[in-house]
Amino acid sequence: MRLFIAIDFNELRDYFTELQYYLPKNARLSLTKTFHLTLKFLGEVQPDKIEAIADNLKRVKFEEFSVNLDSIGIFPTENYIRVVWVGLKPEESVLELQKNIDESLKGIFKKEKDFKAHITIARVKYPEDKKSFVERIKSIKVENKKIAVKNFRLVKSTLSKGGPVYEDLEIFNCNQQLPKI
Repeated sequence: MRLFIAIDFNELRDYFTELQYYLPKNARLSLTKTFHLTLKFLGEVQPDKIEAIADNLKRVKFEEFSVNLDSIGIFPTENYIRVVWVGLKPEESVLELQKNIDESLKGIFKKEKDFKAHITIARVKYPEDKKSFVERIKSIKVENKKIAVKNFRLVKSTLSKGGPVYEDLEIFNCNQQLPKI
């Protein structure tokens, strides 16, 4: 089965859907229907490995943190446009969580290379005029919306004709601080 580890951002689904409305129309776009930040893509994993993965992820310790939406951008380059994304700030807590997840799974999976904290809002094919596409993307202003990150998820992704279908296999919560008496 196809797996990845992510932070869920569907709390801001309405806002991301609104942003998608402003995307350039001079390309074939596949608009994202659910919104998450992939911390680590695991790829095809045998079902008998899930328990070991989950056990390792349970050892990842992190405190609740907040991030704000920052800007909009494209991957991988302005000449080869495949993804439109929204970035976050500050990135430090996300980067630390991703590093800890990577560390917890060493020996099972390779470390991520060139990790960039982002939320995909569209996949792009065949922009007719790349220059105008990029200019339009750069003109979109992203509101500084804040979201608290309290957990991350092990997610199963099933590819279908209607797009990927995601299923949370397990949710890993942050360290809960007990109130002082």
